[in-house]
Amino acid sequence: MLRPFHLFNMNVYMLNQPYGMVIMLVGVIGILCTVLNQTKVTRIAAFASLILVVLLYIAALLKVKASFGFIPFKGVEGFFTRQIAFKWGWYILFAGPVLSVLGVLASKKRVYSEGQ
Repeated sequence: MLRPFHLFNMNVYMLNQPYGMVIMLVGVIGILCTVLNQTKVTRIAAFASLILVVLLYIAALLKVKASFGFIPFKGVEGFFTRQIAFKWGWYILFAGPVLSVLGVLASKKRVYSEGQ
């Protein structure tokens, strides 16, 4: 997810482990409810996972921007901020919730009639 100073990679669990566990739990609940045909809970899980991933991205952006705020020289602060790179994992992290929301929005409601 993040690569500070091109030395090591930070994934979701290194950024904030409890928040990463919540994202994973919502994803597992969404998958289980899809298998068990619980459409309302699946919808809620899809939208909740998208909101959680967007909030994680905003928090990561704010963390990168504020991590070197103690340095009084703006040029040095800007240099250190640019040394923290966002990795391609964000695309994959966003792909899951976006696909689930698109699947929930595109799914047709099943109508069952009795006696047929």
